[in-house]
Amino acid sequence: MEYYPILKGVHMLTAYLTAGLMLLRLGLDLAGKTGWRKTPLRWIPHLNDTILLAAALVLVVVTAWMPLVHHWLTAKIILLLGYIVAGKWALDLKRSGAVRGVAALVALFQLLLIFLLAVTKPGF
Repeated sequence: MEYYPILKGVHMLTAYLTAGLMLLRLGLDLAGKTGWRKTPLRWIPHLNDTILLAAALVLVVVTAWMPLVHHWLTAKIILLLGYIVAGKWALDLKRSGAVRGVAALVALFQLLLIFLLAVTKPGF
């Protein structure tokens, strides 16, 4: 458990970066600056999210939290899957602006719920 604070710090930092990078990319798209797709901003979020997921998996092992027992963790995983789908739709230029806008709101709402569950860890 001596590594727990470091793992938690890495997990939290990469989670904040995930939110910031998503907001940045959505904002650039909204401003009509889609050229970010030809820069490192295209792949940096994927690298960050890989580190985020790796830290999460190590935290689960270190803390012995089990998704089917700790329901807040199960909810985070389900919301994460929804965030991935909604985020993909929100950034997909082939979809209409309305669909992308709704998908962006859904993705951000799910991200907010993930953060709330991480902080509160309710016993539902």
